[in-house]
Amino acid sequence: MIPRYTLPEMAAIWSEEAKIEAWLRVEVLACEAWAAIGRIPQEDVDEIRAKAAATPEEVREVEEVTNHDVAAFVQVAASKVGSAGRWIHYGLTSSDVLDTALALMLRDATDQILARLERLLAVVKARALEHRDTLCLGRTHGVAAEPTTFGHKLAVRAFQLARDRDRIRRAREVVSVGKLSGAVGTYSVVDPRVEEHVCRELGLTPPPAATQVVQRDRHAELLSAIALAGASLETIALEVRHLSRTEVREAQEAFGAGQRGSSAMPHKRNPILSERITGLARLFRGYLQAGMENVALWHERDISHSSVERVILPDATIALDYALELTRRVVEGLIAFPERMRENLMVGGGIVFSQAVLTALIDAGMGRDDAYGIVQDAAAKAWDEGVSFRETIEADPAVRERLSDAALAAAFEPKLEHLDAVFERLERLEVEG
Repeated sequence: MIPRYTLPEMAAIWSEEAKIEAWLRVEVLACEAWAAIGRIPQEDVDEIRAKAAATPEEVREVEEVTNHDVAAFVQVAASKVGSAGRWIHYGLTSSDVLDTALALMLRDATDQILARLERLLAVVKARALEHRDTLCLGRTHGVAAEPTTFGHKLAVRAFQLARDRDRIRRAREVVSVGKLSGAVGTYSVVDPRVEEHVCRELGLTPPPAATQVVQRDRHAELLSAIALAGASLETIALEVRHLSRTEVREAQEAFGAGQRGSSAMPHKRNPILSERITGLARLFRGYLQAGMENVALWHERDISHSSVERVILPDATIALDYALELTRRVVEGLIAFPERMRENLMVGGGIVFSQAVLTALIDAGMGRDDAYGIVQDAAAKAWDEGVSFRETIEADPAVRERLSDAALAAAFEPKLEHLDAVFERLERLEVEG
């Protein structure tokens, strides 16, 4: 991922230094396990623990010759130890080290994502409660529908983010799997107790069965959770983008002193962060597609997944980490315009109350088809002729015959008291930190 979209905490997790350190942890723990079952002298393990080391630069230099990164790493680490270095990588295949170390990095990355998601969820929940009574226009198909509240819009997204949190938590467990079972997963050279020891010390779970690699449906599940989280962020961003349109202007991103929306048009206040989030969401779906392609490998393993994963796993987690932080900034700084929301709510002289009028007429004894026709005709005049829907309804003799002034007035009042149930659920939604 390009530095522009990489935050420091996630950059550290995916650094070359962190990768080499993870490989070394796996190798040292494997030697400890071999010593515990009597295969390696303890003094050799002590020597390995004290002296084995490698830097990315050293590994790259040797890899120029070996054309194999793990083989280069083993050569470098063993060279620092002396004769005891022969035990490094004993009984292991490269994927034993690669996949176990990858599990550590993915676990750290998902922990970072979960922390970011928790902070975003807290902000969305707080803003939803802040605006629980801020009336605004609900839209379906992009067209005026019925009254809602700005807080309700945000509450829906809070619960969606909570589901994303659950999915990522599950995916974290699914990818937190280490594997040290040899070239085709049969433990032909390595003792299962080595795998058990390494995984236990690293806080990972051994797979019930494996080939040369950990099966890639696990990684695809994480990428699926990431893609869904990205879609949730896009949903928030898309709403902000629409509400920021000049003719709508119910909300806008914070616009700082000195910020410029356009190099040519000084008046511009564009929803650039929301547009960036929308763009990043497209990447997450692409990463998932590539991850799905990685699930089917030839027989006990081929290497077609390797080049893909070197890109998509770091990039997907780095980009989601960034997008979560970006969305938090958008929601936290979002400026709402309640008066404009009320103006838009009364579009067409109150056409958004059409169902309430329809229901009132039915309650008063009018047949549904007759009532629907009267209300639809009044709405059509509001749409097509620019007259007031409410005034047209109030002037209709058939309506006046059925509904009193009080009943008509009641039909044009938002009926949102049952939304309290939603906000009670929202208040109970657990947010850590």
